[in-house]
Amino acid sequence: MSSPTATATAPARRRTDLGALLLEGRAFLALVAIFVIFSALAPNAYPTVSNVLVMASHVAIYALLAMGMLLVILNGGIDLSVGSTLGMAGMIAGFLMKGVDLSPFGVAVTLFPPVWVVALAAIGVGALIGLVNGVLVARFNVAPFVATLGTLYAVRGLASLMTNGLTYNSFGGDPALGNTGFAWLGFNRIATVPIGVLVMVAVAVVLSGVLNRSVFGRWLYASGGNERAAELSGVPVKRVKVWVYVMSGVTAAIAGLILTSQLTSAGPTAGTTYELTAIAAVVIGGAALSGGRGTVRGTLLGAFVIGFLSDGLVIVGVSVYWQTVFTGAVIVGAVLLNSVQYRGRRPAVPSAGAGGTGQAPPPTAPKPSSAAAV
Repeated sequence: MSSPTATATAPARRRTDLGALLLEGRAFLALVAIFVIFSALAPNAYPTVSNVLVMASHVAIYALLAMGMLLVILNGGIDLSVGSTLGMAGMIAGFLMKGVDLSPFGVAVTLFPPVWVVALAAIGVGALIGLVNGVLVARFNVAPFVATLGTLYAVRGLASLMTNGLTYNSFGGDPALGNTGFAWLGFNRIATVPIGVLVMVAVAVVLSGVLNRSVFGRWLYASGGNERAAELSGVPVKRVKVWVYVMSGVTAAIAGLILTSQLTSAGPTAGTTYELTAIAAVVIGGAALSGGRGTVRGTLLGAFVIGFLSDGLVIVGVSVYWQTVFTGAVIVGAVLLNSVQYRGRRPAVPSAGAGGTGQAPPPTAPKPSSAAAV
């Protein structure tokens, strides 16, 4: 026979579990609510398959930035330079697609690199910017906010210097040299799904595998949850920190390539304030800004919430000023819910087997072979 105390605490526990469940699933519930509301307001436009795919292609830009940002936030940092990195990747792509004039070097030749070389060069520049951020933060102990804020301005300035603030247009390439096809990334589809969405899904699968199935993922959650404890357990926290910024730069560059292809132009101001949208998507997705908690799935949901809300407001004819107000209100609400969710929790509590659930696992000492692999 159960005691009165046990029967009295059971309903309270069920209420607590229900509240925790609602908090955990708030991004999904918000996305469902947005879809239902705008489907009712614009039944002939918003819920159609073609419109959803178009909105998803817009979301892919935010989602790619946010997934890179998630890695940095899981590590307890912040990356304010992703918007500038996006813009610089587009400028590099535009510069190469327009042809590289080698006459200043005494060679009367204009070099047109193939599209795959253009893509690799842009991604390489993104990785280099991330490497600079990582070295500043991990090796020189510069605060992430300060280091990436400086990189934000430096990269944006360099992008402006490339064209004196002008924009690259027309990425058709030269058919005779075989470097056409850059528009494929932004406009083509496979089985009706935009290429940008497929790239977003591929990056999400890879990052989910890294976080949940690899030694690096366990190191990342451990160092983000408690850097000191992780370091004492043998986790190479500085190396992890450098790599998360490099991966953030890579995802930002991929987003820049897709955006440049969609716009068929590249300007030095592209991606301005996108870093804030990426941070908002991570927060709406339930990640803790203190580090150690968060998932790729939640971040994707957060990006879809922002993207579907913005596009829905445009479809129903809400003014751009009210769009900003609504988006800001959603972000503030997400931050408040995050505060409630993580209130009273110690940021450095590792829990056994939590690596696959978006929480900090125990910082285990790495084997020498594993360390070499990363």
